[in-house]
Amino acid sequence: MRASGCLALGLLAAALLPACTLGPDYRPQHPPLPLSWLGRAPETPVISEPVAEPITPDWWTAFGDPALTAIETRVAAANLDVRTATVRLAESRAQRKITGAGQFPQVNGQALYQRLKPSAKGIVGTLEQGNGPPSNSIPSSDLWQYGFDATWELDLWGRVKRSIEAADAEIEASAEARRDTLLSVLAEVARDYLRLRGIQTQLRISRDNLATAEDILALTRKRAADGLSSEVDVATAGAQAAVINADIPLLEQREAQAINQLSFLLAQPPGTLADELSTPRPVPPPPPSVPVGLPSELAQRRPDIRQAEAELHVQTAQIGVAKANFYPSITLSGSLSLQATTFANLANWDSRNESIGPYISIPIFQGGRLAGNLQLTEARQQEAALKYQRTVLAAWEEVVDSLIAYQAEQRRRMDIVRAIEENRRALRLAREQYGNGVASFLQVLTAQQQVLATEQQEADSTTTISTNLVALYKALGGGWQTSFPEAERPAEPPGPSSAGDKDR
Repeated sequence: MRASGCLALGLLAAALLPACTLGPDYRPQHPPLPLSWLGRAPETPVISEPVAEPITPDWWTAFGDPALTAIETRVAAANLDVRTATVRLAESRAQRKITGAGQFPQVNGQALYQRLKPSAKGIVGTLEQGNGPPSNSIPSSDLWQYGFDATWELDLWGRVKRSIEAADAEIEASAEARRDTLLSVLAEVARDYLRLRGIQTQLRISRDNLATAEDILALTRKRAADGLSSEVDVATAGAQAAVINADIPLLEQREAQAINQLSFLLAQPPGTLADELSTPRPVPPPPPSVPVGLPSELAQRRPDIRQAEAELHVQTAQIGVAKANFYPSITLSGSLSLQATTFANLANWDSRNESIGPYISIPIFQGGRLAGNLQLTEARQQEAALKYQRTVLAAWEEVVDSLIAYQAEQRRRMDIVRAIEENRRALRLAREQYGNGVASFLQVLTAQQQVLATEQQEADSTTTISTNLVALYKALGGGWQTSFPEAERPAEPPGPSSAGDKDR
């Protein structure tokens, strides 16, 4: 029988052999979560209420700020961290392709030509001289050969199958890691943008208060010139104006740094977004209602939970690989080639050189290596299970803490707004009474300081409310479980391409 026919029958017989898959089968996780995120309603109603409705994937549009929306739509494709995660996802897919090749026969072609010239002083030359008269020259010869060889490791114990299962789970983990990176970048962009608008608001407040302080300084000077006030009041009013003015450069520095940070997130040089963002705008307010979804959806929506589950799947499949290593491996191999000393004889079937047969490797003694490897994979699987539980619990805590912070800051801002109204009224009355000679300058100065402090607190609280909403959206998974930019093709390395680079 020809070698090709023997090889085909051998492969067919191997395919019909019964096979089993060792190791535990992975079961999807169903973590316990509360029935609702919304507990008892707060005693003081808030302006923006969380509601149990589906989360919008593009949650940043809820702020109604075109500039924020424009940046968010660009950052997914531009950010370097997201692009790095995209390349890692491509690496996982390539590794899956490498692992998957183990389930197929490996066939290689080969061709050979050699010009043979044995040494006259070597073994062949010595034998030639022993059979005849001495000779200093042995004729040269040619060797022509071409053919193919094939090998196929039978996956009788599921080692390759479990390896492919683990590689598929690795792809899922890389995809979820990319989603998590994308979600983090989107949230970071929103936080930095809101902080920028908050800084610009504080700049406006400082400049307005500086104008007020300069008016009070002018009034104090006039009263001092009329003999109704002392030079101490003039100096104190001047110092107050200088203190307020000293805060402005620091705020301008923070504004420039916030713009640089946003430029960096879009993979742009510092200051690139200055023209786009330098015009002051107020902090965009949150919507009247904030959809928070259902707790049962958290495990499907949070990419870090999905990544932790995929990593648990990887380690579970690796146990099957470790167990399969205890059993014999059978590899079918076969080769067929034509070999002749002249090129013309290569077409003659009598020039064939063939071999076929199984190769069996039995692990008899490994010094405890296989047992140690199994114990290691089982310990890693237990570690991955604990990591999954911790990730779910941490996500649960993050959502609840974000809800508490979001509502509490709104109530705090209400009190600050009332304090601002009273402080402004106190400043107005103090200025009138000081101008009429009824109140002291200390009352004016104290009232002015209180106005500045509470207005700055109100600006900071307004920013905190919106950034707390961003933190809440991030904690909830951001709605990006099904909607995110497609993976881009990694950049080709520089240099000329060749036919050997094509996919095989």
